[in-house]
Amino acid sequence: MGLSKRGNTWWMSFMYRGQQIRRSTGTGDKRLAEAILSKVKVQIVEGRFFEKREAQERTLAELLDRYAGEHAARRANQRRELTSIQNLTRFFGNPKLDHITPKLIVDYKNKRYTDGVKPATINRELATLKKAFNLARREWEWCTDNPVCRVSMERENNTRDRWLTIEEEQRLLQAISLRLRDLIIFALNTGMRMGEILALTWAGVDLFRRTVTVFRSKNGERRTIPINSIVLDVLRRKYAARSRMTDLVFHSQAGTALDGSNIRHGLNAALRVAKIQDFHFHDLRHTFATRIVQAGVDLYKVQRLLGHKSPMMTQRYAHHYPESLREGVEALERGRSVSTKLAQSPVPFGEASPSC
Repeated sequence: MGLSKRGNTWWMSFMYRGQQIRRSTGTGDKRLAEAILSKVKVQIVEGRFFEKREAQERTLAELLDRYAGEHAARRANQRRELTSIQNLTRFFGNPKLDHITPKLIVDYKNKRYTDGVKPATINRELATLKKAFNLARREWEWCTDNPVCRVSMERENNTRDRWLTIEEEQRLLQAISLRLRDLIIFALNTGMRMGEILALTWAGVDLFRRTVTVFRSKNGERRTIPINSIVLDVLRRKYAARSRMTDLVFHSQAGTALDGSNIRHGLNAALRVAKIQDFHFHDLRHTFATRIVQAGVDLYKVQRLLGHKSPMMTQRYAHHYPESLREGVEALERGRSVSTKLAQSPVPFGEASPSC
């Protein structure tokens, strides 16, 4: 490891993992160059020099492009992640990774909040940036720090308790276009997310066992959902009219993937005709969950059907299951009844009472 002068600048030269590495010190002062070289020696020994260099050289565009190509494409909410990437790029531009600081991220949060964006949307966008930085740090070795980890998420208050009544469902199905009718029925009877439905292929459908399998869920885990006769009829209709151009269960007439925004537009038009207010596509999933809880299905099974990673996410439906509370109270009564009967039963003559 040594110094050599090229023009007016001192350059460092050293071997690393069998390769000759040359780096400019950026100075023509030999003493300063020697001090820089000494610092670099320490960073190399500690394994920090090249990681820092990557963060100084890699850009945000490189980070987000690689994340979009290698990871966002695998997720069920791909379109939402790509939208988040567009919003992030619009604000940050294309700085070097080491220029992305917690303060700059807080500025992004404030700007989005000022623009009227909901806290949940801001959190999803920050989650995308956080995942990208985690990959850059752990797998790609582009940086040693994730600045998003030092920024607090927005407090969300987006819990909805909106579901369709049976009468509203009938009005909606009368108003919805034939093109979307089966998709709406499918969502109401499976509780699957829109992204999961649009990504469903015939490889995930078993008409004999009456199940559908979600290979790409929101949390990355696979789950299998049993289907009722209503869904079975939908799938048989779709199978009879399936396209040879795609393996997707729900697709356009051209055999391409359906666009989520077009589905929402069609649903909103039907909701206006049916005079149903304050309802979104995701509320079809809430409707499914609410109905099966009201029918007496326990929350653990509901959690598995919905694919919730945490039982806390399913707990929001607990108030729809009052009979579960009644069972708990009646269990005390049954126990007290047994205790009372035992206490009142006479002990046969000649037998000792059991000791305590």
